[in-house]
Amino acid sequence: MSEIFFLGVKNRDRYLRFISPVGDLFARAGIHPHVLTAAGFVVSLLAALPYAKGSFFWGACLLAVAGICDTLDGQIARKTNKQSRFGAFFDSTLDRYSDLFPFAGMAYYFSGGGGFAGSTPGANPSPLTIIAIILAIAGSFMVSYTRARAEGLGVECRKGIMQRPERITFLIIGSFLGAIPAIGLILLKITLVILAVLTNATAVSRIVYTRRELSAGKGGM
Repeated sequence: MSEIFFLGVKNRDRYLRFISPVGDLFARAGIHPHVLTAAGFVVSLLAALPYAKGSFFWGACLLAVAGICDTLDGQIARKTNKQSRFGAFFDSTLDRYSDLFPFAGMAYYFSGGGGFAGSTPGANPSPLTIIAIILAIAGSFMVSYTRARAEGLGVECRKGIMQRPERITFLIIGSFLGAIPAIGLILLKITLVILAVLTNATAVSRIVYTRRELSAGKGGM
């Protein structure tokens, strides 16, 4: 089946070539892939802090670093021949936690707790934005779950425009836009709504695709 890359295959390949020298350096230094996996997890956790305070620029910077770590762990595993089934499981599990942290920080901010001391002058309570964040979290998790469940039934399922690299990139861009004075919060809210819609649309498309494949005899109903 064909994959749909929101970012484009050429852009993805350019990005991989850009960070490949870093992967080579880490591989020569003997850094284990699990170290990069754990580093990405920790940086994603730390990203929740600036997001919770409304410092979306710094949140985006940390999220970008976490995304690079997430790419490098796979590169290093291949370069050093340290790929393993547990490594894939470990990476996928920490990815789910890492998906949650930035959204949790933003949910705190948009609940009105922007300064960790209740309502502050910088707080921006927005119940509708929190709903969008919850839906984006659910959609992000379901995109991953539908693929895992389908592949457990023998169906390769990578369909959809909001796979994890696309989600991270989209959130990083929206976060940088969120740092623009005056209009930033509006742009970030729009980004979150789009994420909520497209992640769940991707999950639904995978459900439909998997049902069609199973009906065609690739695993049974």
